[in-house]
Amino acid sequence: MTEDGLTAYRVATIAGDGVGPEVVAAARRVVDAAGARFGFAIDWSDFLVGGAAIDAFGVAIRPEDVDACGTADAILLGAVGGPKWSDPAATVRPEQALFALRGGLGLYANLRPVTVHPALAAASPLRPELLAGVDMLIVRELTGGIYFGDRTEASGEPGSRTALDTLPYAEHEIARIVRLAFELARTRRSGLTQVDKANVLATSRLWRRVTDEIAVEFPDVRLSHQLVDSCAMLLVRRPADFDVIVTENLFGDILSDEAAVLAGSLGVLPSASLGERKTEHGTFGLYEPIHGSAPDIAGRDIANPTGTILSAAMMLRTSLGRADAADAVETAVAAAIDAGWRTADLADSADQDDGLVVVGTTGFATAVVEALEAAAGVAA
Repeated sequence: MTEDGLTAYRVATIAGDGVGPEVVAAARRVVDAAGARFGFAIDWSDFLVGGAAIDAFGVAIRPEDVDACGTADAILLGAVGGPKWSDPAATVRPEQALFALRGGLGLYANLRPVTVHPALAAASPLRPELLAGVDMLIVRELTGGIYFGDRTEASGEPGSRTALDTLPYAEHEIARIVRLAFELARTRRSGLTQVDKANVLATSRLWRRVTDEIAVEFPDVRLSHQLVDSCAMLLVRRPADFDVIVTENLFGDILSDEAAVLAGSLGVLPSASLGERKTEHGTFGLYEPIHGSAPDIAGRDIANPTGTILSAAMMLRTSLGRADAADAVETAVAAAIDAGWRTADLADSADQDDGLVVVGTTGFATAVVEALEAAAGVAA
């Protein structure tokens, strides 16, 4: 509780690199505005992670910072990485921080909702008729598979070099993410697609077998299996067919980025990485936009903060137990978009007659805050 008697939630903030600090600052403004409307406060704590941490400490994230983040109610993350630290052969790389957080805090489930706001349909590379009814949730296993398997770096003389990556999965890792996906499907349209490469990979055949066994517990959910290559094709041919997709780490990484294109910009979609730990208010998780650090536009106040703001809304609902504030933030974002506010990634600068108002990162956050406050006035 604060001195004013307000409920206070503890959120670890990782601004990161590139545009991360800008979009996180925008999301924090919106969350604080939601707190003022609904009578709660956020105790924000800041951590250097990613490239910024490499420069400051020589590591992508310090172990004590992983532990400290784990004591919060939730984590809000911007983005990590950039050209300065992009050498894939380097022993210390920004993305190691993400693996440390996911593995160290048990964040095994990545949730990426994909919807298309009608006003943004023109920004998508797909024909508008293909986007009607798109509302999917991609559930990606996050702490197993090839990203965490044993590996051998390339060795030998040029012309005869070899490298090795292994793709391990244990039954319990598959079962917990699949069961979560079934439970989420029950709260939506009761459709679940499990994606694998079972015609080739032994781990995929285990995924399929375990999924079929768990399906018996959920007779009300329609289960289908899809090979990853055909799923990738159907995501652009019939995206509205999908409800919930569950898949392993590598496939989920690729498919979720592909699906993000449906929305017209990587800047508009949120994500949540959840574990099994429950806090006083909800399920502990890490929340971040799906885009990268975009170093080419960093510091110019032009990055789209929508994905980070919507990630913060997911945080409010899932980790902080504030569905009221989460709904209000999502409604305010939609209202700002409907009113014509756009960042540059969603506006055609050559079209002077489209009626849109092109603003920067700060300007769009202001539009969302004003929509929140206007809604509060109407409610009052």
